[in-house]
Amino acid sequence: MPRSVNSVASRARRKKVLKKAKGFFGRRKNVWTVAKNAVEKAMSYAYRGRKEKKRSFRSLWVMRINAGAREHGLTYSQFMGALKKNNIELNRKVLADLAMNYPEAFKAVVDQVK
Repeated sequence: MPRSVNSVASRARRKKVLKKAKGFFGRRKNVWTVAKNAVEKAMSYAYRGRKEKKRSFRSLWVMRINAGAREHGLTYSQFMGALKKNNIELNRKVLADLAMNYPEAFKAVVDQVK
């Protein structure tokens, strides 16, 4: 009895990987074994990058809040501590946006916590 191989599924699986490898350089885009490794590596970088993006945005927000707070004579940690003490629940993203684009609104928040 002949061996049963699901060539339709195998081909579809390879096609899916090669489609993800579109735009890669050299043999990475069209040779199955090379493309499979390249796509696997790229997917792991993408996964890691999604986590790093969150970290880098948070640090950017902290820098912006710190710069805004220092203009009003507070450090970042003093400002955040005062926010917690006064039960003002604005997250860092919103505070950074206020500090950057709406300095008068940020000043109002600072005056409220002083």
